[in-house]
Amino acid sequence: MFYLYIYIRKSHTLAIMKKKDIKILLVDDEADILEIVGYNLSQEGYQIVTAANGKEAVAKAKKELPQLIIMDVMMPEMDGMEACEIIRKMPELSNVIITFLTARNEDYSQVAGFEAGADDYITKPIKPKLLVSKVKALLRRLKDEEQNSETLNVGGIEINREEYKIIKEGIEIVLPRKEFELFYLLASKPGKVFKREEILDKVWGNEVIVGGRTIDVHIRKLREKIGEELFKTIKGVGYKFEV
Repeated sequence: MFYLYIYIRKSHTLAIMKKKDIKILLVDDEADILEIVGYNLSQEGYQIVTAANGKEAVAKAKKELPQLIIMDVMMPEMDGMEACEIIRKMPELSNVIITFLTARNEDYSQVAGFEAGADDYITKPIKPKLLVSKVKALLRRLKDEEQNSETLNVGGIEINREEYKIIKEGIEIVLPRKEFELFYLLASKPGKVFKREEILDKVWGNEVIVGGRTIDVHIRKLREKIGEELFKTIKGVGYKFEV
């Protein structure tokens, strides 16, 4: 059994990058998993780097600066959760997508994953070709986002989508990628009620299946970091941003 975390660094402009320039770090203590996943992704033209545990993954992530990291959770020396939290604190890897690939029968809390800094999860079993298509879809979505980046200024809060930067009252607030995207969506139309289905579709996309609790966890974090009073819950419908 293995989990996959998929990280994509914003600092590279994917719109102009070729597959051969995209580096993927695979982390798993099972050699066969590294071989199978690595083979399928290398066949697509991606560069593949491997690590056997979380501690090694942190070191290689810092050295190699990959666009994606695919990482198991249960590993010796350091598990994936701890490695995820450490990588999240690296400035050069701060704007990343984190996706879990979880087994249906795994004793795993999705909420715990989001608390550790994850954005999405995919339930396995998943065929190698489908995994490749998921990776391609995420890369396409990132490319589209970079081509449509802009800056918002709402209620004195500056939101720079291109730099993934938020400044409130002169103080810069750093958010994980999915929290930023959710905040940007709500702030793009103050007062509008965004239905939960619309939020899931626009922030997480159709290629990833997540539960409704995912939104609740991210909204709670935004309230803690930006302001409780700015995010309104519309019971049974969704959320809106008010200034």
